[in-house]
Amino acid sequence: MNLPDNLPLQKALVLGGANGLLGRAVAAALREAGVETLAASGADVDYFDADALDDYLDEHEPDCIINAVGYTQVDKAEEAAEEAYRLNASLPALLGVLAGDHEIPLLHYSTDFVFDGKKGAPYLPTDPANPLSVYGASKLAGEEALRSLDPPGLIILRTAWLFGPGKMNFVQRILELAAERKELKVVADQFGSPTYTTDLARLSVALLQNRAAGLLHAANSGQASWHELAAETVRLAGLDCRVLPIPTGGYPTKAVRPANSALDIADAARLAGYTPRHWREALADYLSGFPTV
Repeated sequence: MNLPDNLPLQKALVLGGANGLLGRAVAAALREAGVETLAASGADVDYFDADALDDYLDEHEPDCIINAVGYTQVDKAEEAAEEAYRLNASLPALLGVLAGDHEIPLLHYSTDFVFDGKKGAPYLPTDPANPLSVYGASKLAGEEALRSLDPPGLIILRTAWLFGPGKMNFVQRILELAAERKELKVVADQFGSPTYTTDLARLSVALLQNRAAGLLHAANSGQASWHELAAETVRLAGLDCRVLPIPTGGYPTKAVRPANSALDIADAARLAGYTPRHWREALADYLSGFPTV
């Protein structure tokens, strides 16, 4: 179901917008675009209380809902499947029902981990999903629930490898470790799409403003291995630390990661009206905010 093209985006509700890594970036991008923004946390409204959420929507009357809430602890999800599915599948389904009832668009974020990593090229939104982990399976379940509900103006954005201000992430952790050590070993045989939350947020706003809909992939341009991302971080920061490549087997984890989960972002770029910058440029921008860089 699609919405009319002439509806202006004036007021948005961002769930997870008060304290989430991505949610805060999305709230900031909306405000930057002149959109009145409600950045809600679980303290503002119980995400799992359908009546409370319905009343909240009635009271504030947003033009759209953006769901930046999720269970993202990939390894812990292997032993906390119930909680992962609660946040990544049950909550999106509830929001899909409410978005349909209120006839407003819903933008929901999913993950590259819905793929098994066996493709030798960036994944298209139409490629078959085959998650290898509880986390990936729970996010796929959320996608499937929303697509079956098909609320008006539904956007599902699969994204990947997030870094940005406000919360610990891979890049920040590498900075901390490289400042303490002379050598780091980082996996070099897993490839994906590094994504700056600020850029993803701005892309999200453009898609909402352009009344895009559907299942899309959203990330910065270019692909990298974890080793490449770490090495570029250390280089840009000017830190005296060697970053050595290791295979996946050299860093065992509870959850299986896809070997290649790079995302093809062409559809999102077309609908947004521009192509996001390369991850290296975005990384340099992010690191410019650190005093050590």
